[in-house]
Amino acid sequence: MNKPIVWVHGDCLSPDNPALQEYPQAPAIWVWDEELIAESQLSLKRITFIYECLLELPVIIRRGNVAQEILAFAQEQNADLVVTSTSPSPRFNHISDQIEKHLPLELWETDPFFEYDGYIDLKRFSRYWKIAEKHLLP
Repeated sequence: MNKPIVWVHGDCLSPDNPALQEYPQAPAIWVWDEELIAESQLSLKRITFIYECLLELPVIIRRGNVAQEILAFAQEQNADLVVTSTSPSPRFNHISDQIEKHLPLELWETDPFFEYDGYIDLKRFSRYWKIAEKHLLP
């Protein structure tokens, strides 16, 4: 029988996160990705928004190298499985690959916020929202 932990990441900061829904009793972790914060130069406003979302979730909050922190948390919890929701981010794929070298990773599909087949630049929320609002708001 698997003993999972849930990895919550920035592309599914919701109480409706399918990984959290599927494993409501499993310990969950969020890791502030220091490398991503430095590269992307996230604003204090964005960091505050993310933190406020995290306060609504049952997560342990850490910072550092995401894969290393997740694996350390899994070891502390005697977990043998990492569960998370999918993400379109190439960085997510890189982190996932690092985790899967040590533990199985179970992915849960998220329902898309809206249906769109074109390219969206995901580096900034405003670019995403500019396209999303055309599909979501009358």
